Amino acid sequence: MFEFTEKSRVIEVIAMVATILVTLMVIIILFIGRRLLNKVMKGQGEEERCPGILSRNVPRKYQREVQLQELQVLDFENLAAATNNFDPANKLGKGGFGVVYKGKFQDGQEVAVKRLSRASRQGIEEFTNEATVISQLQHRNLVRLLGSCIDGEEKMLVYEYMPNKSLDILLFDSQNAKLLDWRKRFNIIEGISRGLLYLHRDSRLRIVHRDLKANNILLDEELNPKISDFGLAKIFFDNESQATTKRIFGTYGYMAPEYAMRGQFSEKSDVFSFGVLTLEIISGRRNSSFHEDEHSLSLLGYAWKLWNEDNILAFIDPAISDSNFDREILKCIHVGLLCVQNFAKDRPTMSTVTSMLSSEIENLPAPKQPPFIDEKAAIDHSQLQSQNTWKR
Repeated sequence: MFEFTEKSRVIEVIAMVATILVTLMVIIILFIGRRLLNKVMKGQGEEERCPGILSRNVPRKYQREVQLQELQVLDFENLAAATNNFDPANKLGKGGFGVVYKGKFQDGQEVAVKRLSRASRQGIEEFTNEATVISQLQHRNLVRLLGSCIDGEEKMLVYEYMPNKSLDILLFDSQNAKLLDWRKRFNIIEGISRGLLYLHRDSRLRIVHRDLKANNILLDEELNPKISDFGLAKIFFDNESQATTKRIFGTYGYMAPEYAMRGQFSEKSDVFSFGVLTLEIISGRRNSSFHEDEHSLSLLGYAWKLWNEDNILAFIDPAISDSNFDREILKCIHVGLLCVQNFAKDRPTMSTVTSMLSSEIENLPAPKQPPFIDEKAAIDHSQLQSQNTWKR
């Protein structure tokens, strides 16, 4: 009887232990299975959120290399509250795929909220492209992405707020332009060049911006420049040096001739845009502002005319005309003209440009003639679709 009781207890203990072990194993299996399922679903969710980048900008074999990086996910309700329900009074401008609003969180942090227009089909591609590209980047001269919000049809990107808004607001306003003395303008030119160099050479991915212009350059409290709006950016892989597209998007006046006319783009396309921007910063005038008063010459044509007449000092904005800086300003005009040469092969790389600006390279080659393209013919030929990003 005693032996039977002892055996029963042993069997009960073994049964209890076995039950506990089986239960633990089931819990572990369920836990691991759930994590794997969540991981798979998360990956699928990223593909659904980024159709443009996966289908167009990144070939399938590179999709593991380029993935949407971890971004802070923000609630729609919080963003609506921060912008006072997207009050028009908080509107900062109109981006390539929607409206940009100023927002302020309860802790006092100010942000810029870029809200996708529901009616914009092209905007979905640009939204996913911008989120994927900018999430890979971190540089003091690139605008910083703080988070995103995807809630049903609502899609938003949230950036650091730039109190001085965009370069065009200061540069092309007669009163505001006085805030930009030469030292500040040179700092802006140098900052943009460093940001582009990072995109082309120093970041983990090689990126061509494709839409560099004055209203895509944002300015912080100290007027330091931040390149923004990566909706049209293109990632280059392996030994790619250029690409061709039939879908030409951008802003006329900043586009390199090979892109505007034939859809060809490369790092040298950004170099061309940088050259136009540099000449605008020095002259204080938009490329598009040159009409009958300069015999229909573009900004580039006007600069080239004065350069060959040995009268380039007349090109400088009177607000920064100072004999103490003439030599440095003339050097920047020279660099700008080198960047806007007609043929891409003649233009310097951004690495060379930054060396020229820092005087590491002192003897600059003579620039060749920039392109003089009839605007109507160029638009008719390329069926240009202009994106007026960050319009005010």
